[in-house]
Amino acid sequence: MATIRRIQYHQYGGPEVMRLEDVEPPRPGAGEVLVRVRAAAANPMDWGIRRGNLKVVTGRSFPRGVGHDFAGVVEAVGDGVTRLRVGDAVMGGTSIRTAGAFAEMAVAEERAVVLKPEELSFEEAAAIPTVGLTAYQAVAGRAEVRAGQAVFVHGCLGGVGRSAVQIAAMRGASVAGSCRPTAAREARGLGVDPVVAFDFDPAPLAGRFDLVLDTAGTLPPKAARTLLRPGGHIVDINPTPAKLAKSALPGPFQVLIAQPVTEDLEAVARAAGEGALRLPIARTAPLAEAIDALTELEVHGTPKGGKVVITTR
Repeated sequence: MATIRRIQYHQYGGPEVMRLEDVEPPRPGAGEVLVRVRAAAANPMDWGIRRGNLKVVTGRSFPRGVGHDFAGVVEAVGDGVTRLRVGDAVMGGTSIRTAGAFAEMAVAEERAVVLKPEELSFEEAAAIPTVGLTAYQAVAGRAEVRAGQAVFVHGCLGGVGRSAVQIAAMRGASVAGSCRPTAAREARGLGVDPVVAFDFDPAPLAGRFDLVLDTAGTLPPKAARTLLRPGGHIVDINPTPAKLAKSALPGPFQVLIAQPVTEDLEAVARAAGEGALRLPIARTAPLAEAIDALTELEVHGTPKGGKVVITTR
């Protein structure tokens, strides 16, 4: 079989370690699918893993691929795969250990891959899995937000934040949140009310929220508790050893690391297909130009206002 192109690295480090190289196509193992990638989207976790922040999980075997979220077409299936078939248009994510979505082909566990709604382009579908799944598991899973409740999203215009706002609204909750002052109008357009700056005084909003979701990892614990109603939940999606230890203690604070639950990803895909969940795309770049685009995003945080999506066509 001919080789494929894949962005990979041979040591942990900054963006300079990434290379676009020709490799043998991966083969799906038991319970896995091989996907011909049409589009793949960048997340901060991609460069965090490449820098070695999760060595305890990813190990020291190289070369390693980059990227997790993708959309494409099933090329082959491994033993035991029953839900997906060759030729299916799908969306999903590779595991933290294997990565490799920024490539012409990638392998993922069947449980982490679902059918792509026909209403979504491959680019739109690729932008959703990690952020949509994280938001869904925070809002619908940990907090079980329901109609009539109130949610506060710290960082309401990031990928997870924007997804959480829309998922909470779908479930009949009201949503307040924080963002940069220059983006307040955009947040209000999403239905966020009130909108406050990142360094807001929580006192005027004391005791109003059933879920306080910190997507930025910068909300002071005292502020989060001030915002919370009795019996409510504080969910942080930025794990650190200290936060994980605190999460193990009794109380409202929990750290969320999204898990590849098929039913949850199907719910997210369905919401996107119905138009209730939308994530803007700020830039698309072909695989040949992807390293430059990924480096700009990581180093300068640009472009802002949406996802960076890599295409293989």
